[in-house]
Amino acid sequence: MDRIKEIEKSIIKKYRKKIWSRFVKAIKEYELISENDKIAVCISGGKDSILLAKCFQELKKHGQMKFEIEFIVMNPGYDEENLKQIQENAKILNIPIKVFDTNIFKIVEQKGKDEPCYLCARLRRGHLYSIAQKLGCNKIALGHHYDDVIETILLNIFYNGSHQTMMPKLVSKNFKNMELIRPLYLVREKDIISWSKYNKLSFMRCGCMVTKGGNATKRAEIKNLIKELEKINPDIVKNIFSSSINVNLNALLGYKLNGKQYTFLDNYHLKKDKNVI
Repeated sequence: MDRIKEIEKSIIKKYRKKIWSRFVKAIKEYELISENDKIAVCISGGKDSILLAKCFQELKKHGQMKFEIEFIVMNPGYDEENLKQIQENAKILNIPIKVFDTNIFKIVEQKGKDEPCYLCARLRRGHLYSIAQKLGCNKIALGHHYDDVIETILLNIFYNGSHQTMMPKLVSKNFKNMELIRPLYLVREKDIISWSKYNKLSFMRCGCMVTKGGNATKRAEIKNLIKELEKINPDIVKNIFSSSINVNLNALLGYKLNGKQYTFLDNYHLKKDKNVI
């Protein structure tokens, strides 16, 4: 019991500035939680989702807002070793998890040869929403962090030819009155790793069947690229994040809004008439 108290204390004391304050800031700034929400905190078994679960427990303990939490583990087909690691960590960290088995990995193996990551993510998300809804929740919380956001921006630029990012919250299109929230949105991955090492925590090895075979993903490539860029410019990550906030529509060739495509020519004649240069 002393160990769990020290782990919980480290979040709001030692890592107050790097983790706790940024967790709380994201919740307030992006309005992620409302009074009387019931939130399904989704635990994959990795460091990010485990920290998210502990942050939610601390928020419920010390926060002013009234809300409920469910801690759910959607098992896509992990091997016995990985599932055991998740359950042991939940016991060590006093997280009352509920495990739900699915056959997602098998489906992806059979039908997702061209785009396994896309299909896997889509199936996982659908199962998480479904489970959460059955538990009476109106939101699911995922453990994506600041670095995931940065990587997503670059992935879209380099591989999709678009500028879009991972949003701090989304309304579900397929599950009525359900939202997805990302409370670790402003927390750096290196600080999550530091917190894990400080508390001598170990997590399940990657359960992904794509990376298990030694295949480098595009996200891994982007992650390595960012590390190299940070050696040249320490502010590179902050600047990439800011690029999704400081968008000047007057200096874009085009943009999409609610599915409709716009071009700078739509308003160009107005500027010309007013002699705007």
